[in-house]
Amino acid sequence: MHPHSPERRRLFADQARSARPDLALLCLLIGAEADPALDDADLLAARRVLDRLADQLAELVSGRAGDPRSWAAALAELLGTRHGFKGRPGDYQYLRSALLHEVLRRRRGLPILLSVVWIEVAQRAGLPAHGVALPGHFVVGFGADEEQVLANPFAGGHVLAYADAQLLVAGATGAPLLPSMLSPAEPLDIVLRVLNNIRAWAAARPERSDVALWAVELSLLLPAHSDRLHYDRAKLLVQRGDYLAGATGIEAYADAIAATDEATAARLRQEASGARAMLN
Repeated sequence: MHPHSPERRRLFADQARSARPDLALLCLLIGAEADPALDDADLLAARRVLDRLADQLAELVSGRAGDPRSWAAALAELLGTRHGFKGRPGDYQYLRSALLHEVLRRRRGLPILLSVVWIEVAQRAGLPAHGVALPGHFVVGFGADEEQVLANPFAGGHVLAYADAQLLVAGATGAPLLPSMLSPAEPLDIVLRVLNNIRAWAAARPERSDVALWAVELSLLLPAHSDRLHYDRAKLLVQRGDYLAGATGIEAYADAIAATDEATAARLRQEASGARAMLN
């Protein structure tokens, strides 16, 4: 087991707090948490893959019409058809499907990671693309407002009609598609959703609490994180046998919420006492 790198975490925190966060770098640093053996050369090689794909895209769109539908079609042709980037239902079973360096290597992954590839390649080639965080399924948008065209990288870049997007949302939530759901996702929102996906994967596998822990700790480095994450981290520490640190974290969270929710704070203090009792 390789230790997690404090330098990498500092870089992650600095990048998350920068004026223009580098989405690709942040996703690659998430991958470095999963595989600490990844070195700087590996991270650079992954970025060069994106650069080379962008060069191919720029060549492909040269001389073509410059409208959102043509941009979406060009990405689907290059990434979906020529290079075979897409997803399958089985990809949800693997942590590697949420790691950008693995997605670039295998050309398979979760919708959100494939969307990161689409966004990064498009933007490097000078095409305006952005993430669209539909409930239950992440896609890519080209253009704005009524002219926005949605593409589904998980399906190789298939362009979505409005009815297709409605079906995706209804299938995931049972709710209608709202205009607010089509707003561009900010890079840090994408990073948080990637980390939440990783936490969900780990939560279904209690033996991988190590993964859940680093995903929570990276989430805590994002500038607008939920205070609840401190409690989540403390519970994971208890689960992993670090009873003292976990109990201390639970008590700190109880103190933080006591003024607004004394009943929950009292319950948490009992939980912390139970964790401390495990030391005996």
